[in-house]
Amino acid sequence: MSEPTLDQVSARRWIAPFTATTFAMMTLQMSSLGFAPLLPDIQRDFGISYSQVGLFSGVYGLVAIVFSVPGGMLAKRFGEKNMLSLGLLVVTVGLVLLSRAPNFAWGLSSRTIWIIGYRVAFVCIMTAISLVVPSERRSTAMGILGAMSSLASVIGAPFGTAIGVAFGWRNGILAFAGMAVLGSIVFWTFYPTPRAAAQPSTLGHGLVQAPDASTFTNPLVWSMVLLGLTNMGGFSSTFFVPFAVKATFNLGPPVAAYIISAAYVTAIFANLLCGYLADRLNRWGVLIGLMLVLIPACFAMMASNLFTFRVATALVISLGLCATNQIYAIASEVMPGREMGPVMGIVSLGGGIFGYVGPQTLGVLRDRTGSFTAGWYFVAFGALISLVVILILKRATSKDHTSQMQVFTGV
Repeated sequence: MSEPTLDQVSARRWIAPFTATTFAMMTLQMSSLGFAPLLPDIQRDFGISYSQVGLFSGVYGLVAIVFSVPGGMLAKRFGEKNMLSLGLLVVTVGLVLLSRAPNFAWGLSSRTIWIIGYRVAFVCIMTAISLVVPSERRSTAMGILGAMSSLASVIGAPFGTAIGVAFGWRNGILAFAGMAVLGSIVFWTFYPTPRAAAQPSTLGHGLVQAPDASTFTNPLVWSMVLLGLTNMGGFSSTFFVPFAVKATFNLGPPVAAYIISAAYVTAIFANLLCGYLADRLNRWGVLIGLMLVLIPACFAMMASNLFTFRVATALVISLGLCATNQIYAIASEVMPGREMGPVMGIVSLGGGIFGYVGPQTLGVLRDRTGSFTAGWYFVAFGALISLVVILILKRATSKDHTSQMQVFTGV
C-alpha cells in the first residue's frame, strides 16, 4: 500500500503529521540545549578556555550559516520527510562520536557533525509545519511547537545532568543519541510522503507574494535574516548560565540545570500564549511586545541577586524562543508551496549567524574582562538592535501589502 500524500491530508487530518513533527523536534532539542549543564565537565575534561567553550557552543552558528540555505533546498529537492529523518540520524552519529572524543579537536569535530544534522532537521521541521498546518492556525502551531521544544529542554537538562552525575558526561551525551534515533523512527512512521505541489499564496499579517517570484531574489526574505538577533541573548545565555552561576553565586551544575529548566518551563506557557494571540491579533504586534519585555530582561542578567538572575534568565530564554517561532510563522507566508523549504532555510540563516556571534563574543568578553558583565551588555544591545529591525520590517511589509492590494484591486 502506498503512503498518503500531503494532498490527501484534510483540514482535520493535519494533527497527526503535526504531532509527529513536534515529537521529532522534541528529541532534537533535548540534546541541542539540554547538554548545556554538562559543559563545565566537558571543559574540565578537555582542558579548554572560555573562548574555546564559546567556540564549542557557537559552532552551531557557523554550521547554520553554511547549511541553513542548503537544508531548505534539500527539503525542496528530496522532501522534508526524507531529509528530517536523515538529519536526526546524522545527529545520532555526531553525539555518539562526541561521547567517545579523547580531546577537544575530536570533540569539536563531533559536535560539528551533530550540528550539521541538527540544522538540516530543524529547517525541515519548520518546512513541515508550514506545509501541513492551515495558515490561520500557523502561529498557534508554531507556539505549540515552541512549547514542546521548550518542554524537551526542560526534560533534557536534568535528564543529561542526572546521567552525567551518575555515569559521567559521556554517557549523558550517549543517552541523547538514543532519543534522536527514537525521534527519527516516530517521524518517519507517522509523517505523510510529500508531493511537490504549489499551494496558493496567502495574504495575511502584512505579507503578500506573487506565485512566480523567486525565493532568492525576494529582498523581504533576506532582510528577515537580521531577525536572528531576537534570540541571540537567549541562545548564548543557555550555554553560559552554568558558568555565570558558578562565578557569581558559587553554585554547581544541579542549580544551573534548575535555572535553565525553569526558563524552558516559562517558555512552554509563553509560546502557547504568544501563538494564540498572534493568530487572533497581529504577528508583528506580538513580536514587538516580546522585544519590549526582552530588552530590560537582558540588562537584568547582570544582577547579583540569585532570584533576580533566575527571573531574568527565564525571560531572556523564553521570550527569545517565542520571538523565533513567530518569525517562522511570519516567514511561512512569504512564498507558496514547495518554496517553503528555501524560505525557512534563508530565515534560519539569521539564527545561525547570531548563534555563532553570541556565544563566541560572550566567551571572548569573559576571558578578556574576567566577568560576564560586558557579555550581558552585549546581548542587551543585540536585543535593542533587533527591535529596531522589527519596526523597520513591519513598516516595509505594510507598504508592500498596500501597494500589492492596489494592484489586485486595479487602483
